[in-house]
Amino acid sequence: MAAASKVTLKLLVDKKSHKVLFGEAGKEFVDFLFTILSLPLGTVTRLLSKKYMYAVELVASPAKNNEAGWSGEEGGGFVKGVMTYMVMDDLEVKPMSTICSITLLNKFNIQEVGALEEMFIEIGMDEVTDPFRYD
Repeated sequence: MAAASKVTLKLLVDKKSHKVLFGEAGKEFVDFLFTILSLPLGTVTRLLSKKYMYAVELVASPAKNNEAGWSGEEGGGFVKGVMTYMVMDDLEVKPMSTICSITLLNKFNIQEVGALEEMFIEIGMDEVTDPFRYD
């Protein structure tokens, strides 16, 4: 995820309760998430400071970095690029499927599918470094 680029995340939102049920994400977002989660907390804190911001691009770029955990597949990263992934609020990540979606609708006790809406958000370095700027 280069400093100027943004990754799109599709959210499924329950309009009645104003809750995000899950996010639908591609390889770029999931790889970035797993990269941040695999780093020691002190490293993340240092990387997110303005002084060390250039390092985040290096950490999140599999082409430039062969850290342990990166796969040897084309393009590198933690997950395959041909899939779409479901990201839960507890950061559980699993391959997106119709069955998983229906199971979650039951879990969240969604009675009316019409009460759900798609929302698209873009996440870039500004959102990563200052997540509370929209509060």
